[in-house]
Formats: sequence, C-alpha cells, structure tokens
Amino acid sequence: MEFNSYITGFTDGEGTFQVSFNRRDKLRTHVEVRPGFSISQHKRNREILERIQQYFGCGGIRFSARDQNYKYEVRSLSDLKRVIIPHFKQFPLQTSKQKDFQLFEEIVEDVSRNHHLNAAFLRAIIEKAY
Repeated sequence: MEFNSYITGFTDGEGTFQVSFNRRDKLRTHVEVRPGFSISQHKRNREILERIQQYFGCGGIRFSARDQNYKYEVRSLSDLKRVIIPHFKQFPLQTSKQKDFQLFEEIVEDVSRNHHLNAAFLRAIIEKAY
C-alpha cells in the first residue's frame, strides 16, 4: 500500500477535521473561525506523526502532558487549501468521516472568502460545523 492511501486510512481512524470558534472583540462579528486538521497518537507512536508531517510538508507536532499524546496539526488556511484538502479529495476517506471532510472543505472555502466576517454567513458556518 502506498503511504498516501495509508494516511487516509489512518485519518479515518485517528484524525479529525475541526472548526474552533473564539471570541475576538476586534472582529466585526466578534467571532474568530479557525478550521484545522489533526491526528493524535500516544507518545510511543510519535514517529508516524513525523512521517505524516514530512509527507504533507506543513503543520506542527505538539505534546499534551495531560493525555500523553502527540498531535499533528495543520491550522494554516493556505496549507489546508493547498495540501490537506487536495490530498483527501484525491484519496477519499472511506468512513462517515468523509461527510465531515466535505463540510470542513466548505467551511475552509467560506473562511477563505471572508464569509465568516458577515453575521449571516457566520451563522451558516456555525451550523455546518455543528
């Protein structure tokens, strides 16, 4: 099996496509929208996250002492659009996570078009995320 397909299968089991919302008074809508992609693994499996990071050529790995896990994360909008989304379009997920990915892709596109700065669009983004 090629590593690109392995990453998709690994993500089906261990990855997440998430969108966080943070209060930011400086923004017109007072809400910051931050899409992200991540894969978590126990500290004994850090090497696979390093290989995945090397494959994608973006993102970072951080350690959480709370649960003894490392997390590979990509939060850069340009990296999500340029690297992560094209990968999962070319090598589709095989579980119900595919639907999560499709909503995530729509949200990334909405944010890249600055739709999150408009209250009506922001409401739609929040509904997609939840």
